[in-house]
Amino acid sequence: MPGSFFDTNVVVYLLSADLGKADVAERLVAGGGTISVQVVNEAANVARRKMKLGWPETRRFLRSLRGLFDVVPVTLEAHALGLDLAERHGLSTYDSAIAASAFLSGCEVLWSEDMHHGLQIGESLRIANPFRP
Repeated sequence: MPGSFFDTNVVVYLLSADLGKADVAERLVAGGGTISVQVVNEAANVARRKMKLGWPETRRFLRSLRGLFDVVPVTLEAHALGLDLAERHGLSTYDSAIAASAFLSGCEVLWSEDMHHGLQIGESLRIANPFRP
């Protein structure tokens, strides 16, 4: 999906036993998109701590993410913008860093299950929950 940025909570559904959410995530990811190194790191944490995957499985999952998405670094510019977004929109600092990376990457939509659905950031980026009915 051109102009799509993915939050960690959406990409980890690719491994989920929740088939409904896994199907939605797979459909969205099939269109392509962008993630940040932060999302890769958070996915590693979820895979290890919550999903109890071993290191080999975690590394395979992370390699697949790097193959599916364009991966952008977290820059000082994204950090500074993220702090502004956290203050302005009430996002957590981690969520705001992801939103800042999405905005700076020129994406049109940030797919996230737990950020503010419908929130518009600037004139170009909208947060959308792909699992809403």
